[in-house]
Amino acid sequence: MKRSTGPRKTSKLSDSLHHRLNTYALAAGAAGVGMLALVQPAEGKIVYTHANQRIPTNTVFDIDLNHDGISDVEFSFRTSSHRSVSSVYDRMRVKGIQQGNQVWEVSSAGHACAAALPKNTRVGRKRPFQPGLLTMFDAHSHAGTGSYFGPWFNTKGPRYLGLQFVIKGKTHFGWARVGIGATGYWTLISYAYETVPNKPIITGQTKGPDVISVQPGTLGRLARGRK
Repeated sequence: MKRSTGPRKTSKLSDSLHHRLNTYALAAGAAGVGMLALVQPAEGKIVYTHANQRIPTNTVFDIDLNHDGISDVEFSFRTSSHRSVSSVYDRMRVKGIQQGNQVWEVSSAGHACAAALPKNTRVGRKRPFQPGLLTMFDAHSHAGTGSYFGPWFNTKGPRYLGLQFVIKGKTHFGWARVGIGATGYWTLISYAYETVPNKPIITGQTKGPDVISVQPGTLGRLARGRK
């Protein structure tokens, strides 16, 4: 299939994460929230973003893990059906789209695929990260027969991509939780990254003293309000 020529859809905020957190600090201070309760990424924390965005079909969908205005990971969900020949084809793939950005890889049916990691998996150095396009799910049926491969086929429970990406020349680790619904549509549920270079991160960790929770809608409105 031809790659979409339309604009990419990117899950990101309009300003840098640092600016938005500073903006949030001002708003929280005005509301009487103590500044000690606010955490700066420079201290070494996990920045978690709840996205809940459906990944569109037959186009590309980028995410900006650290909200710096640079897309880090690209999803590609292709689907087609031909009733006249009883043929259906679905394929979901992912890749890091900047130099040094990679995805945890496994093999399925002899193909390079993106691992469907369970919750509480340690993502860090010496993991099998690979650049380039990796398959999450590939299914093809024709005239009553079909084939499929990919570690995301019929997964149960939360599943996560393990991510390695670069910020200002330094390697950071992160994860993205992705789900597939009963109707076959994929959703980017959430994602997170560790602010300290080369420090591992645990998939699904969304709470605790080391976690900054970033809500794009709320912080985005606060940041735009200061323009």
